[in-house]
Amino acid sequence: MRPSYVRELDEYPTGARRMKILTMAVLAILIGSYEGQIAPVVPLLLKDLHMSLETYGTVSGVAAVAGAIASIVGGRLTDRLGRVRLLIPLMALTAVCCFAMTLVHSPRDLLIARIVLAFVDGVAMASTAPLIRDFSPRLGRAQAFGFWTWGPVGANFLAAAVAGWTLPIFNDSWRSQFVIMGCFSLVISVVIALNIADLSPELRARIQLTERAATEVAGLRQAPKLRSLFARRNIWAHVVGISLWLVLYITLSLFGQTMLVDALGISSAEASTIMAAFWSLNLITLIVTGRVSDRTQLRKPFSLGGTIAAVIVTAYLAVSLGQENMSTGTLMVTGALLGGSLGVAYAPWMANYSEDAEDADPRLQGTAWGLFGFLSKGIAVVGLLIIPRVVGATNWQTWLFVALGCLVLFIPAILLFNGPWRRAARAPLPSAVGEVKG
Repeated sequence: MRPSYVRELDEYPTGARRMKILTMAVLAILIGSYEGQIAPVVPLLLKDLHMSLETYGTVSGVAAVAGAIASIVGGRLTDRLGRVRLLIPLMALTAVCCFAMTLVHSPRDLLIARIVLAFVDGVAMASTAPLIRDFSPRLGRAQAFGFWTWGPVGANFLAAAVAGWTLPIFNDSWRSQFVIMGCFSLVISVVIALNIADLSPELRARIQLTERAATEVAGLRQAPKLRSLFARRNIWAHVVGISLWLVLYITLSLFGQTMLVDALGISSAEASTIMAAFWSLNLITLIVTGRVSDRTQLRKPFSLGGTIAAVIVTAYLAVSLGQENMSTGTLMVTGALLGGSLGVAYAPWMANYSEDAEDADPRLQGTAWGLFGFLSKGIAVVGLLIIPRVVGATNWQTWLFVALGCLVLFIPAILLFNGPWRRAARAPLPSAVGEVKG
């Protein structure tokens, strides 16, 4: 018997109904990412708790480890229990965790609160990428994953905007932000619960190509085995390759403004303007490239082209960090080109990874994306604990060259991914492929 809040579909939704469910999945990742945002109140938090920046980095690193473990656990659970059954109650619980943040009065309290929030949120968010896959057949998957990526990126803007607007109203109380987060998250959780649905396990295992077409997948009568996923060379190429790719992305996410201020001597406002240009073009190219990738049904050429462009721009930026005469306009253009290049590569990669994991066993999507969540949070731990120490011993230019080398190593990994390099000649679909079998 399934819980009353779980609406399980035995027929594949189409049109507006499918788009509504996809919108709920994107909204879920946006809210989940927003609940984890703490950057806008860190200066206030450090002062109120009498805590050093190094202590804060350690607390955040330990919480990120908890979130990484939670992604693995959540990935397995979402495959076994279903997406919505896991997502809805845990989203409500993360809202409660936001309220609990207001009870923090010491670094120890902060450590406990952040670990609990990171773990619960990590398990909950492990359902969102598999939901995107379930309701986005391959003809529209790259664009759908592009929108999914708007969640983590959009959360940065949302947290900063809310804090900038409301902190003066509440006399710069950092606790006010977590009350707002909790209230906002509870309301949105109810909206999502009333509008989201899950595919039945049988239907989820078959949907691959279009809204109306499905193919029988060999071996689905047997229980899914992890070996069918991790015995494939292309899966390991994805796993190792994206870990290297994320080094640069996480560096810019965590320390973009700090790097520009320290290395170039510009103001914090100028650095924020440059990073805003980075994120703005990144958001645009995620969707535009995803749409073109879906129309052509090509993934690898976009991942390769975007990565090569990012390598060139990153190399230019790394060399420029040794100079102090670059104008803000030049830096904005450089930042925008880098963000745009990374966006070109990322959405098609997500679709490619989903499809390669799907070819191994469609029932292990949650496990595959749980692994991705583990990797991304693991790289965040590296960013929080290792980057400051490396930069302290050398400089930002040295670290950016390290990130550049990791980005270059992603290129040979692309060659091992499945999928065509050129668009195949269009062939008519067989007349039998017109309905999803019940």
